[in-house]
Amino acid sequence: MKHAQPSYTLEEATRKLESYCAYQDRCHKEVTQKLKDMGMITIAINEIINHLIQENFLNEERFAKSYARGKFNIKKWGKKRITNELKLRDISKYNINTALKEIDEDEYLRTLDLLIEKRIDAISEKNVFKKRKKIADYLLYRGWESHLIYEKITEYIQ
Repeated sequence: MKHAQPSYTLEEATRKLESYCAYQDRCHKEVTQKLKDMGMITIAINEIINHLIQENFLNEERFAKSYARGKFNIKKWGKKRITNELKLRDISKYNINTALKEIDEDEYLRTLDLLIEKRIDAISEKNVFKKRKKIADYLLYRGWESHLIYEKITEYIQ
């Protein structure tokens, strides 16, 4: 038996979404989807989103910055992967560029070095070309720029 979806008043939905956004930075797309899942109509969705923006619960630039910092610091993603993930969330080019500025360039390159060193130790491949390819594939998947990867790999593996 399928359970009936609870219905929310505009006030209830607004409070629920304030909590949702206060818990963690959200993008507009996530908030809109949450409201649709709650069964809210378009007019109510627009009104609630406007309220959340005015009260600073919803801020796309803040979301993009914290997303970029988090994915870089915790998951060690490269800028390409972060950019693609933000695009999937309909974040503007301006906010994506602003978010990428949150990542310190020196720290970015140090992290790439660390990832390469760890990967070199983890791969037992003896063939130099295959080893380079395995490391490159790993880093490309994580969204690191190919020119940086190949430049660094040749420094490490002769």
